[in-house]
Amino acid sequence: MAQPDEPHPPVVPSCPLPSKTCDVVPTERPRSCCGMAVAGLRTAKYHLPEWHRRNAGVCYEAYTAGEQAERGRAEAKHLVKHAAASAQRAQGYSKATLGQRLQDIHFWRVELQKEIMELDAETNLLAAQKLRLERALDATEVPYSVVIDNLECRERRQPPDLVIDEVEKQLMKEADLIRDIRDLLKRTIIQAATQIRSNRIQKENCELDWSDKVETYNIDDKCVGYCTDSTDVQYHPSSVKFEENASTPKSWAQFSHDNISRAEQEKLASVQLRSLINNIIHDASEDLRMQRAAVNEAFDSHCRELDDAKLRLENHLQQILKDIGDEEANIVNLKKAIRDKEAFLKVAHTRLYDRSSRPNVELCRDEPQFRLVNEVEELTVFLEALKRKLMESEQNLKNLEETRMKLEKEIAVKANSIFIDRQKCMGYRVRYPVDLEVASYKQ
Repeated sequence: MAQPDEPHPPVVPSCPLPSKTCDVVPTERPRSCCGMAVAGLRTAKYHLPEWHRRNAGVCYEAYTAGEQAERGRAEAKHLVKHAAASAQRAQGYSKATLGQRLQDIHFWRVELQKEIMELDAETNLLAAQKLRLERALDATEVPYSVVIDNLECRERRQPPDLVIDEVEKQLMKEADLIRDIRDLLKRTIIQAATQIRSNRIQKENCELDWSDKVETYNIDDKCVGYCTDSTDVQYHPSSVKFEENASTPKSWAQFSHDNISRAEQEKLASVQLRSLINNIIHDASEDLRMQRAAVNEAFDSHCRELDDAKLRLENHLQQILKDIGDEEANIVNLKKAIRDKEAFLKVAHTRLYDRSSRPNVELCRDEPQFRLVNEVEELTVFLEALKRKLMESEQNLKNLEETRMKLEKEIAVKANSIFIDRQKCMGYRVRYPVDLEVASYKQ
């Protein structure tokens, strides 16, 4: 059905129209009897039927051209309407697609920003834990120096007390424990530094992705705002083709998903490492506290043993000193007894000597003579016994003096050991940190 605004069909001419334009075929011109005088007038002329056919052909061509132009105008008008509607729909669909794309970009941008903030916060927490490890490592220097100083001080004990006792065993155990703790703390510090570096690398990857998302969001948001009335639109024919390195929606979403997934993995590893650091510091502090208590208990017990040993030695020394005094008095008495007996012996010898001068028959073995001889023999036996006893007493006194010297030396050794263990070692252990876990928080 024809549109109301379409023009009426043209009026068909009354003359019959041939089906196609006739080709005028030149015919043989009739020869005139006038000869050469009229030859030029007859050269290009047609017959009358040819002329009619020629006119009919021109009219047909004009009619078909007008009809074709009318159809072209109708098609053009329809095409204009269709193109306008299609362009409007395409632009609306593109705008809706860009809007949806903006939502997708915004979603991933928010997720990336959230992950960046969480990863940054987690990195700061891990850095704080790493600082705790470093402070704990610094705090172990004092206990280690205390233990080494204790061991070196106890090397200055004198030989009788220079033994591998329970105190030395506990000190060696404490030194090994502190070395192990220091090695563990150093390894954990390296592990924390590596994890912090991994967190920051992944944070940078997420930040680069987030930055690209922000830039892309701004570009697409600008694209959504374009319309046919925009003044800054122009042709860019080269932008129609797809870039060879362009991603697909699936790979685009997977890229951000992988970044977030790796960030989550690093964050989880960081959280686990922080928990491990807490456990390490707590366990190390508890082990050091228990070992410190064991060493102090060993010192207290050993000092009590030394005090008891020194007290027993002092008691023995007091008894030895008393025995020495008694022995010296005994020697004095023995010497006096010997002198007394020698005086009696001199008297008996003198009597015998004088009686040996009796003349002739008066030199008789009478009862006084026998008694004097018996007296001399008895006094000689007593003197020999007293002299032997005097020698024994003098040897006993010498032994007592040697024992006194040994006891005094032993007491001095014990006093030196007590001074080293109680004054030097235990006094220096007062500087021992109370709690490694508390020390890790101190500035």
